[in-house]
Amino acid sequence: MRPTEISLFLRSVIPDEKARSIFIWGPPGIGKSAIVNQAAQEVGIGFVDLRLAIMDPTDLRGIPVPKDGKAVWLPPAVLPSSGEGILFLDELTLAPQLVQSSAYQLVLDKRLGEYVLPKGWRIMAAGNRSEHGASVFKMAFPLRNRFIHIEFEVNVDDWRSWAIKNGIETEIIEFISFRPDILFNFDPKRTENAFASPRSWEFASDLFRMKDKMPKNILFEAIEGTVGKGSAAEFFGYLDIRKNLPSIEEILAGKNFVPEQIDVAYAVVTALVVHAKVGQFGRLIEYANYLPAEVGALLAKLLLSRNKNAVLRLPEWKEFALRHADLISD
Repeated sequence: MRPTEISLFLRSVIPDEKARSIFIWGPPGIGKSAIVNQAAQEVGIGFVDLRLAIMDPTDLRGIPVPKDGKAVWLPPAVLPSSGEGILFLDELTLAPQLVQSSAYQLVLDKRLGEYVLPKGWRIMAAGNRSEHGASVFKMAFPLRNRFIHIEFEVNVDDWRSWAIKNGIETEIIEFISFRPDILFNFDPKRTENAFASPRSWEFASDLFRMKDKMPKNILFEAIEGTVGKGSAAEFFGYLDIRKNLPSIEEILAGKNFVPEQIDVAYAVVTALVVHAKVGQFGRLIEYANYLPAEVGALLAKLLLSRNKNAVLRLPEWKEFALRHADLISD
């Protein structure tokens, strides 16, 4: 599933008291834990993140203490005792099998010894496979059978909408629109420490925000150490291309520049959506009519993700939406 589909699925099943536990599979750095946390926030419930890879079996089950001549298990304070929320077992496949075994009863029966998970809490988990380059421990089939399994699919359109809403630097978003194949550039066979992923591009955005505080060569090396040498070189190469494009202000003011290259067109419309004020949305819908259909549709979908109500109120919107219904319906 792509991220928007996973988000919708999670929000749909969270209210169901009978919903089974969910496991999200995917390589590192793509936002598995973030999407579960976001779903919890959107539903308005709590979120507890347990990193099982750094836990011992007793960290999860607790320790035995004497009571009335018998031993009872005292659960760890991190386990929820009231309210509603998601108990997220992150990096489950990186946890040794003894730790995974401690999770059996918790996942299926919502309890560990004397501890009982409060009724309003759901269990979800995430992890990597061995082919993702992680030092994973095989998950036993009894534990696998306790989950609904979801494959996380990295999707550029979903990431771009998220990036616009979450303040990722404009140049980073434009570049990914220009070179979508570099959003996630992971090869477990490579020995390079850094690689491009949604998470590392967010780190790169934080660094690029400080571009006026450090020399260009230092900035380049820092971003290279975040997304990898090749991806950093491609990004800084794009910045040179960007200098020769018409200014965003000129297009917003009425210049109908139509890029000849489709990748340049994607970068331009992304920059327009990031910079435009709500009062300029009508101008962008007008401009979209001059662009290739798929590029104009992307512009419209990004505007909808920014402020759907403002777009739907535009007098230019109805005609555009009817003409491109097949491209913007998803």
